[in-house]
Amino acid sequence: MKLIVGLGNPGKEYQNTRHNVGFMVIDFLASSLGVVINKKFKGSLYTEVNIDGEKVILLKPQHYINLSGQVIADFMRYFKIDVNDILVVNDDLDLKLGTYKLKMQGGSAGHNGLKNIEQHLSTQEYKRLKIGISNNKDIDARDYVLGHFSKGEKEILEEILEETKDILIDFIKMDFINLMNKYNGRR
Repeated sequence: MKLIVGLGNPGKEYQNTRHNVGFMVIDFLASSLGVVINKKFKGSLYTEVNIDGEKVILLKPQHYINLSGQVIADFMRYFKIDVNDILVVNDDLDLKLGTYKLKMQGGSAGHNGLKNIEQHLSTQEYKRLKIGISNNKDIDARDYVLGHFSKGEKEILEEILEETKDILIDFIKMDFINLMNKYNGRR
């Protein structure tokens, strides 16, 4: 069983903000697969889907992004999912909009959601798909990540959503090193 987690903030006021790009990726994949993320469990929305014979949970924690770790830990315990079988999708200020990067492990780079996950999983060794949202140094980082994408940025994001769908499906089928080799550096 695999667990794919999109990070974001719940609530209408946060929809389509840069910080919610993880939710957008999960929603796009679910829509592509013809499933709805509507099951509730321990502060989350999720769905289960079968991809190439593998049971996969698509998860959107419904606590604020900086409290996502407890939800992920609860899912891992309840469904008996190994840390090697999870992939966290998050926004990244250090990557240019229109880019992404797969990582096997690493620090939080100041991302409060990742810090909380590390705290609750007691490790930095979990897989991530980091989605670039760029950074505007003229705007406070908190205001920037909670800001909405412009029309031009949305067009770039649409292309990324299509590619990330392929990445997530390949995550189910491929060894992670091969997955990184296939996709990192494409953009």
